Amino acid sequence: MISWDVRPQWQIEADPAKTSEVEVRFVSETPSRTRVELEHHNLERHGEGWEQMRDAVGAPDGWDLGLRRFAERLTR
Repeated sequence: MISWDVRPQWQIEADPAKTSEVEVRFVSETPSRTRVELEHHNLERHGEGWEQMRDAVGAPDGWDLGLRRFAERLTR
């Protein structure tokens, strides 16, 4: 679990009460294959504008793109 300390305006958030958490799990599927699962929790804590952040990280160029690039880098 990591803390997502970014405001909806894409600036650093210093108040821990206004941050969300990103849970990353690595699940072994076979001896040569691992699935990465990511869940972003408590986005509403970011306050006004949190819905836009949810939509941005949930968009095709959000977490999905980041995870695809991570996987591509690992398979080179």
